[in-house]
Amino acid sequence: MCTGRVDPTFVLETLRMGADGVLIAGCHPGDCHYQKGNFIMEKRFDYIKKAVNSIGIEPERVRLEWVSASEGGKFAALIREMTNQIRQLGPSPFRLMRNPK
Repeated sequence: MCTGRVDPTFVLETLRMGADGVLIAGCHPGDCHYQKGNFIMEKRFDYIKKAVNSIGIEPERVRLEWVSASEGGKFAALIREMTNQIRQLGPSPFRLMRNPK
């Protein structure tokens, strides 16, 4: 699926439901099969970051990266990096509200 088809409300709802983070990964700009999908997502991502921040979630919990199918090593490193970043941030405030201990 093209990143241009990712609706910002999907990201916000995912976080509201308690996800600790969201990674959107897509084709490098200029390499999109759908021609402009990644440029569309780039514009939407600015809105997503602002919206996330306005609801009290750290913007670092949401990330947009360009990676191709031939970049398996880069993708694996990206997943490790994002996982470590989320661990440092701790659980989502929304998850804590949904599952108080």
